[in-house]
Amino acid sequence: MSTRVLMKGNEVIAEAAVRAGCRHYFGYPITPQTEIMHYMANRMVEAGGIMVQAESEVAAINMVYGAASAGARVMTTSSSPGISLKQEGFSYIAGAELPAVVVNIVRAGPGLGGILPAQGDYFQATKGGGHGDYRNVVLAPASVQELYEMTVEAFNIADRYRVLTMVLGDGTLGQMMEPVAFRDEEPVDKVDKSWAVTGTGGNRPHNTIQSIYIEADDLEALNNKLLAKYQVISERETRVEMLNCDGAELIMTAFGTCSRICRNVIRQAEEEGIKVGLIRPITLWPFPTEAVAAAAAQPSVQAFLDVELNNGQMVEDVRLAVQGARPVHFHGRTGGNMPTQKEILDKIRSIVRS
Repeated sequence: MSTRVLMKGNEVIAEAAVRAGCRHYFGYPITPQTEIMHYMANRMVEAGGIMVQAESEVAAINMVYGAASAGARVMTTSSSPGISLKQEGFSYIAGAELPAVVVNIVRAGPGLGGILPAQGDYFQATKGGGHGDYRNVVLAPASVQELYEMTVEAFNIADRYRVLTMVLGDGTLGQMMEPVAFRDEEPVDKVDKSWAVTGTGGNRPHNTIQSIYIEADDLEALNNKLLAKYQVISERETRVEMLNCDGAELIMTAFGTCSRICRNVIRQAEEEGIKVGLIRPITLWPFPTEAVAAAAAQPSVQAFLDVELNNGQMVEDVRLAVQGARPVHFHGRTGGNMPTQKEILDKIRSIVRS
């Protein structure tokens, strides 16, 4: 790692993408992620790449489709309402089996909402969002350092499986400044892209990129192929952090910014004689179901508490993983409000001492 530098989260995402070999960026400004575009406008010129401020979010995602079809490492970024507009493109990219990276710096909603941070896009990110049977790999960083590392890894995962990979942050992570250490050289996967539409020179048959299958059997075959790929991704790419879970009375589940708040609550609870653990999903899809289920099987665990910046989304996956073995409680804040350590600790007290 090189010397640590103080940088804003959004700018770190852009720098990470360039270091990961991204030379094509298409976007449209929307707060709180616009700094990514600002940074790319200069950095792409230095790197010999292309940055285009598209006329709309819809145009941007279709430009991504085109560049990905040619085998390029390509990225687009936006915030919640802008991501909604890109959803049709996500489905087309999945149907064409193209590698692409999308960053969502989530803001409060629904509707136009506000520019403050939220986690209300969990359903949209992990359950599809667009139409059809498809999945996106979803990475959930919790620090500026992880924004860097997971953006790089998002490109590797996208290329490895020919799949759309999303980095799901929030307005806090995008706007905060923290020290970050960049590697001198990135671990860039070298993968075969002989499928890309790069021209033949008369040396091979033409490649075709498409996401339209008229015949039912052809479309079913594609869906079965995608399903098999998603199963492989679930087996190989599920990532989770377990903190203080052995022997815990209560286990919190949280991702992103909320997980940072929960870490401090663990220390406060221990001062009161309550042992609390934390499960932080790093991949929101694939979800770490087995890790949550194993934690629920511990005799010491009385209950789970899921903490999110929404009215209850990831909690559904937690409950599915727990399968009724333990009660699963929820605490959330919305509109851009953050749960406080006191709120979470009060909730823990009421659960454990009830």
